[in-house]
Amino acid sequence: MLVVEDNELNLKLFCDLLRAHRFVVEPVKDGREAVAKTREFGPDLVVMDIQMPHVTGLELIREMKRDGELRAIPIMAVTAYAGREDEERIRAAGANAYVSKPISLARFMEEVRALVPGSTEEQEEDEAGDTGE
Repeated sequence: MLVVEDNELNLKLFCDLLRAHRFVVEPVKDGREAVAKTREFGPDLVVMDIQMPHVTGLELIREMKRDGELRAIPIMAVTAYAGREDEERIRAAGANAYVSKPISLARFMEEVRALVPGSTEEQEEDEAGDTGE
């Protein structure tokens, strides 16, 4: 997973949460490094903040989706923009999923699991053991 987020607290939260669920995570604080890091790291998923200095997440999503090497990598947009038009604009740019801030940790992980094939089996078994399912 590649997490592109300029806010230190959010970056740490997302990375810690993903690591706690056994994902290998590469943090990127400066959006200008996101495309190069994506090429270098080859993530299963990019978690992309939309509102960042220097370059927006929308611009980065569009750039990645135009790139033949990167377009297949799913992108989950994370943003404080929560309006219907915002979601449509973000999805139109190429985001595969959209989660609004403040983040629900359960919803965040649901979206991650939906976008990363094969990531759910072990976690679901752990959770099912607690509910008797």
